[in-house]
Amino acid sequence: MTGLALVAIWALAQAADADVSRSDKNTPANAVIASEMGQLLGAENRRLGGLSGETLAAIAAGPQVQAVPKVKLKAMQPKLEPAVQYSAAWLMTQPEPKGDENWQCLTEAIYFEARGETIKGQFAVAEVILNRADSGLYPRSICGVVKQRGGGACQFSYICDSRSNRMGEAGPRAIAGRIARLMLDGAPRALTDGATHFHTRGVRPGWARRFPQTAAIGAHMFYRQPGTRG
Repeated sequence: MTGLALVAIWALAQAADADVSRSDKNTPANAVIASEMGQLLGAENRRLGGLSGETLAAIAAGPQVQAVPKVKLKAMQPKLEPAVQYSAAWLMTQPEPKGDENWQCLTEAIYFEARGETIKGQFAVAEVILNRADSGLYPRSICGVVKQRGGGACQFSYICDSRSNRMGEAGPRAIAGRIARLMLDGAPRALTDGATHFHTRGVRPGWARRFPQTAAIGAHMFYRQPGTRG
């Protein structure tokens, strides 16, 4: 048996002897405990005697703790969506828009109702259409809102003016399409305070006297119909 094995056995024996001496205190029960501890110690010594020096060294050293490799972490940068900018130059830096029928309807409504307005004015008209769709008082789809008829008239005049709905001006069409895409994708409706109606400054429809005005942008006045959600 190697010297290292003897050291390990001696250390265990000393610990056991110390426990026995502390426990052996003037009572028969303690004497029995001391005897049993001695037997256990003898059995343990015999087991240790059958171990190799290498095994005893491993026991003495204790469990090996594997070092955790250091990983260089990349600096995390928050991904921020760009804020909407009300300028034609910024809009034209956005991806070429495309979409479904509702995107097409919103694009046409912006083009025909507001292409002569400022960029903010065009966004404002888009807000009105989306607000109506969310209001609970009008059709729930964009196309349903834009094409709604009632009382012998259309909600949006270009639907009923018997003219072609072909968007012939490329520049305004590109702007309208990008505004429609942004609004359908969740751009903030920050201009009209929930407006559901608008009219040009040159007219004064009857509902304008009943609904609270929420904004005035360019040639249009904006109003919110009472009872709408949101």
